[in-house]
Amino acid sequence: MLIRPLCALFASAVIAMAQNQGQPADPVAVKMLDKTVVEIAIENGQFSTLVAAVKAAGLVETLSGKGPFTVFAPTDAAFKKLGDAAIAELLKPENKARLTAILTYHVAAESMPASKVVAAKSIATLQGSALTVAVGKDGVTLSGSKVIKTDIMGKNGIIHVIDTVMLPADPKADNLVVIAQKSGAFGTLLTAAVAAGIADSLANGGPFTIFAPTDEAFAKLPAGTLASLLKPENKDQLTKILKLHIVSGKVMAAQAVKLTSAPSLAGEDLTLVVNSGKLAINGANVISADVVAKNGVIHIIDAVLLPKQ
Repeated sequence: MLIRPLCALFASAVIAMAQNQGQPADPVAVKMLDKTVVEIAIENGQFSTLVAAVKAAGLVETLSGKGPFTVFAPTDAAFKKLGDAAIAELLKPENKARLTAILTYHVAAESMPASKVVAAKSIATLQGSALTVAVGKDGVTLSGSKVIKTDIMGKNGIIHVIDTVMLPADPKADNLVVIAQKSGAFGTLLTAAVAAGIADSLANGGPFTIFAPTDEAFAKLPAGTLASLLKPENKDQLTKILKLHIVSGKVMAAQAVKLTSAPSLAGEDLTLVVNSGKLAINGANVISADVVAKNGVIHIIDAVLLPKQ
């Protein structure tokens, strides 16, 4: 096999380059070139949950292969955001297929150093879905997860460290409308979506993030308001109100709490504020988050959002 001679050659080049510049070679960086991405993750110390998941999914042998692979590796702190119960559920043998889909969603079957990642608009993954790359003043995000360290080089690939576990759509999951129907808490919202003519888009389009008012939230509106909005002549106004509750893309709670604003489909930015650990959207409190659907995510709120104009 040519991989070891090539790695040795590259290591020698790193040493020579450093010496030519009058700087000592980084022995840790050189050492990593003899290790697979799995071995690096095991030895690093901040990827214990990721390593446990890779073992549970039976992916150790795959990711120890020739590659090249680019692994977008969530830290233990990133996994912690999912909650201990969710992690334990994913690690169960009966959920191996879902776990495998999540892990392979974090791997690209090519060598992608940071310079190549930032030049891409999307990245194909082993799972089959693509990651969306966004470059901004605060750094680089991949499908909403922030890249916090780059270019950890191994003999069969590269690791970039991320701060949030990325969740691909579950093909077995229900769409946003079906999940809302099954919940039983969104009868008024669904009636309004049908009246506004957007229910079909919410069921089959996306991905969307819906800040969904419960039936109790709609009941807080002044008497007669809802009945008036549901009249055919007020369809445009109703549509604008509903679209104010919808953001394009899947924004999980871990990402939402880091935002100060988000553009709604109504054309008006939503204001996001975290107080005492609780997220509020235009003053409405998020009372339950991350209800994941096939085509998006629902965050449940306790008040109906109304346009400024």
